Amino acid sequence: MIVVATSDFEVYHDVVGELRDRNVRFRTVEPGADLPEGATVAVVGPEDEHPPIPTVRADPARPRRAVEEALATLRGADGRTTVGIDPGDRPGIAVLSGETVVAAFQVPIADAPTIVERELEGATDPLIRIGDGARLRGSRLVDAIEIEDVPIELVDETGTTPYQGVGVRGMGDVLAAVNIARIGGEEIESRDVTPTPGEIRMIQKRSRERGDGQRTIDEGLARRVALGELSMEEALRRHRERC
Repeated sequence: MIVVATSDFEVYHDVVGELRDRNVRFRTVEPGADLPEGATVAVVGPEDEHPPIPTVRADPARPRRAVEEALATLRGADGRTTVGIDPGDRPGIAVLSGETVVAAFQVPIADAPTIVERELEGATDPLIRIGDGARLRGSRLVDAIEIEDVPIELVDETGTTPYQGVGVRGMGDVLAAVNIARIGGEEIESRDVTPTPGEIRMIQKRSRERGDGQRTIDEGLARRVALGELSMEEALRRHRERC
């Protein structure tokens, strides 16, 4: 059982809120008071006394991280934080503590690096695993994630997207990210790719659909979009200016 033992109101309020949102059984006690029977891990504030059991010292600005660490201790997890990413226009992102999924996201690709960096800030032994599909988007993510000394592994994502039954359609990218996080891959530092002629043509087709139906960006602009140097909107704007 988790015990919250703090005189810090902000820590108390936010940690208790996180625990209630997750339906976790917990007790609260005054700092220094006797711990209830069955207490196995305590959450305290920055200035609180350290109880005589495994203890998580919560940062008031990051209550969720403290709760995740307490839950990992409660379950006996190995403590490693792994982020799995299924790349795409809206990548699926899964955050695991040991084998437990503690957070999941699906956001525009431009927002994904910030999410990953935020989730791994202060994490124990962090690791990033990214699927090898959607080559160009995956390359953009690898280059955009700026976290020192955090290894990135490229994972074979074949078969990682499960069958989705009625009522869970649209969750495929997130579920794939969970599976990717659990598969070992090859460590990489960057992922240099050259857009294929087919990828260039696909981007040109998308430009025609996004524009007025009559304008198609040229191959040079399409290549820059493929490499992440320009957004589609920027490429269309430059094309209109040239014309």
